Amino acid sequence: MRVGLISDIHANRVALSTVLEDMPAVDRLLCAGDVVGYNPWPAECLDVVRERSVPTVMGNHDRAVASDTAFRFNAMAKAGVEHARRELSEEGLQWLAALPEERTELEGRVKLVHGHPENPDHYTYPEEFSPALLGDEELLVMGHTHVQGHAVYDEGIVCNPGSVGQPRDGDPRAAYAIVDLDERTVEERRVEYDVERVIEAVSEAGLPERIGSRLREGR
Repeated sequence: MRVGLISDIHANRVALSTVLEDMPAVDRLLCAGDVVGYNPWPAECLDVVRERSVPTVMGNHDRAVASDTAFRFNAMAKAGVEHARRELSEEGLQWLAALPEERTELEGRVKLVHGHPENPDHYTYPEEFSPALLGDEELLVMGHTHVQGHAVYDEGIVCNPGSVGQPRDGDPRAAYAIVDLDERTVEERRVEYDVERVIEAVSEAGLPERIGSRLREGR
């Protein structure tokens, strides 16, 4: 059973399209949240996830957009939330609002969360990975940090596939992962995409310039 993992798309249609084109055949595609936020294409990215029936959990930006609660966000994040609320239909907002904070897939073999199994807003970096994060599942998938990493234990696998739309680990390439549940292997993958096209679209949408320029740095 080969599972494709994505997370933190953040309304980056160019990166998402490139990742999906690059991804080899998988039995199931799963998303660890934050479909929207920051970048210019929230509706388009949401449509892709919905059309492909990708099981997804609610990220903090998804929640902020759905509930119009961005008061703790910095200026860039708040601008992305406001842009998404303007761009999304009522149906799209309702879809975001209905996302769960946690879900299990593949008959309990995989658990999806955004930040941490006990706290969806906690940034769980790879150095914090441990078997203690695992429950009965074989694979725990987390996002939120935008930092790619994984660990394989006797008890199971912990994996953050990294961010599709806004990597923050110093590598500007879009990130995703492939996990073979039967072989217990993880392949962290990166793919180059047209960052300059996104930067131009950020400017055209009237979003803060830094949302685009940081993509060149993977920060």
